[in-house]
Amino acid sequence: QVQLVESGGGLVQAGGSLRLSCAASGRPFSNYGMGWFRQGPGKEREFVASINWSSGSTNYADFVKGRFTISRDNAKNTLYLQMNSLKPEDTAVYYCNARNAIIPANYWGQGTQVTVSS
Repeated sequence: QVQLVESGGGLVQAGGSLRLSCAASGRPFSNYGMGWFRQGPGKEREFVASINWSSGSTNYADFVKGRFTISRDNAKNTLYLQMNSLKPEDTAVYYCNARNAIIPANYWGQGTQVTVSS
């Protein structure tokens, strides 16, 4: 069974940084796209960033370009999201996602809360 477990959320002041982690287990993820989504108060879940587990190619939402960096550690089966220059509008629950379009398969973590104070 696939498990995605996020950690690293918390409360930070505007302009600060946080690094989120997502520990993935249950199967090889070499054919998966991994990503981060977020859901702010009263908002729909939205895409933040993604990475191809094998190639390492990345994609970002426009509102995080230049501030957030997605990466992965293949040996640890862990996905990361480095968040810098945080803004109050970044306040949300951040979710880790693993997706395979071929199988198909789509998995979510339980989410981690990020709160940015002004």
